[in-house]
Parts: sequence; structure tokens; C-alpha cells
Amino acid sequence: MDQNAIVLIVAIALALAVAGWFVWRQQRSSRLRRRFGREYHHEVERAGSTSRAEATLAAREKRVARLHITPLLAGEAARFADAWDVIQTQFVDAPHAAVREADKVVGEVMLARGYPIGDFEQQVADISVDHPDVVMNYRAAREIAEQHARGEASTEDLRQAMVYYRALFRDLLDSPAERPASTIAREHARRGQ
Repeated sequence: MDQNAIVLIVAIALALAVAGWFVWRQQRSSRLRRRFGREYHHEVERAGSTSRAEATLAAREKRVARLHITPLLAGEAARFADAWDVIQTQFVDAPHAAVREADKVVGEVMLARGYPIGDFEQQVADISVDHPDVVMNYRAAREIAEQHARGEASTEDLRQAMVYYRALFRDLLDSPAERPASTIAREHARRGQ
């Protein structure tokens, strides 16, 4: 084989590799945009770069895949739903306490599902993988709660925080009625019930 043929083969192979990389990158971007929705755009804006944002979102996916997130059992979901009803009733007389309790119950549901609790930004990142449509609500509700702690939030702001927390709460609750009975039976067996 002469040198020109070798150069041509190498050039073609390199061109195919570059084209393959571009196609892979395009598909990855498209998949991440679909999966994360508004959170994708939020992360691009925060990171200042699409490639950095996509690397962050892909890392989130890998982290959450290792967490063993599980749906709630029917009894757990009912207990949390009852607690939420009490919190919403409490809002009329003590909005600030209701918002504080809403944050607490959302954290308890997250913990029961398998999400680690601790650093708020890590919680948001973890939640964004499975609940991208409501993660912005979580940020907004927490911001209002922090404003209230500084004496800067009105009762209307607190009402809006409750609406935001409720959206995340409902998404996290993951009704067992929507899951097949075989999945629920496996969860009971795994949890020793």
C-alpha cells in the first residue's frame, strides 16, 4: 500500500471519528434537554457553558443512579399525605410555621425515598434528576422561607412557598396505586414487611 492510500485511510478514519463524536454529543445534548427541561437551561445559564452544564447534569445522573431511590409504600405515602393535610390547615393560623413544617416534611419524604439530606444544593441537584419539572419550585420555596427568616416575606409570599412545596411534595409522593402490584410486593419483601 502506498503512502497516499495510508494517509487517505487515516484521514477518513479520523473524519468518521470526529463525525461520530459530534453525533454522540448532539444525541447526549438532546437527551439531557429532554430529561431535565427547564433545569437544563438553568444549569447552562449557571455554568456559563453548555458543555460544563451537560457534564454537571450527566454527573448528577450517575450520582442519583447509585442512590437506590425507591417509591414510597402505600402506608408511608398515606402517613405523609395526612401530615401534609395538617400542615395546610395550619397555614391559616400560622403561615410561617406551616412553611417551616412543609420544608421539613418534604425533606422527610426525600429521605424516605432514598435521597440524602444535608446540603441544600446537593439535595436540589439530586432531586433534579428524577423531578426536573418541580425542582425550580423547591428552590423558590426555600428562597421564600429564607426571606421570611430575615423578616422579608409577606403572607402572600409564604402562601406561594406552600404552593411550591406542595408541587414538589406531590411529585415525590409517587402514588403506589400507579405502580404494578409486583413492584409493591418486592418493595415490601426488601423492607422486611
